Amino acid sequence: MSTGGGEAVAARGVGKQFGQVSAVHEVDFTVPTGSVTALVGPAGAGKSTLLRLVLGLGEPSTGSIEVARRGPSAIGPVLSPRGLHPARTVRDQLGCYAPVAGASRRRVAAVLDETGLSTVADTVVAQLHPGQQTRLALAIALLADPPLLVADDLFAGVSGIEKGWLHELLRRHVQRGGTALVSSDALADVVSVADQLVVVSEGTVVWQGTPTKLRRGHPDRLVVAAAPSIALATALAARGFTDAVMRPDGRLAVAEADEATIRAIAHAAQVRIADIAADPIHPDRVLASLTKPRRHRHTVASPTPAAFAPAPTSYGMPR
Repeated sequence: MSTGGGEAVAARGVGKQFGQVSAVHEVDFTVPTGSVTALVGPAGAGKSTLLRLVLGLGEPSTGSIEVARRGPSAIGPVLSPRGLHPARTVRDQLGCYAPVAGASRRRVAAVLDETGLSTVADTVVAQLHPGQQTRLALAIALLADPPLLVADDLFAGVSGIEKGWLHELLRRHVQRGGTALVSSDALADVVSVADQLVVVSEGTVVWQGTPTKLRRGHPDRLVVAAAPSIALATALAARGFTDAVMRPDGRLAVAEADEATIRAIAHAAQVRIADIAADPIHPDRVLASLTKPRRHRHTVASPTPAAFAPAPTSYGMPR
């Protein structure tokens, strides 16, 4: 597995149309080699379409997607749905894919250990819980020890414990020199493991950057009931704490200041504080503020009809 730098994936001006329906439009993002990059957005945002284009399961209608390495052993795909045969055992499922990946029996055993499936190797897929089925899909993807993992809806239907295990697997893959591109409907599922976030809404990228940058723009706050609140806001601003928002109920939501600091500034300004309550912001509240559910897909503009021709019908399609 290569440990070189650069870009494992580069999407530039990517659009994908299905007939008159535009699934994604003018999408730009890169996946740095040796990183975990997460595509995040509500259902129907275009994440699966983008991942399938990265995997070569379709061609962009516009723009381009460049992948540093192609080939059967270069990319490990985890699709949704997982494509597992319900009547096969875990071991048999891996055995079916091993020849394609050029994997030996020893490699199959190693992947079973790596994904924690050795104890259920002789269990049929239908009896596995969703987290174990996701582990099996990952095990298949890892057979060829690919430098790039591409996983769609990786955290869907899995428990909190399983999510923690998936985070560890992704970090181990990166520590070995690999790269991962994953998608999720929930920011909370990826914010603690991703090196880079690409937020997608209605087929376009609406925000991208590091989790640190995202937290900085949407910080946790302390909500202060003070009298008068305006005087406290003024006193805080004079001390450099300018990120304070007046709420409709008159309380002040303050970022980047701890409770002791707020009380000290209030005391110096002769402002009485009745209460201070923590207001940690949940990652999915942040995601909701950046995106909106996709009720329809954009339609491709039709050519202007000639004067004698009837206007074409416009079609929309919910996902």
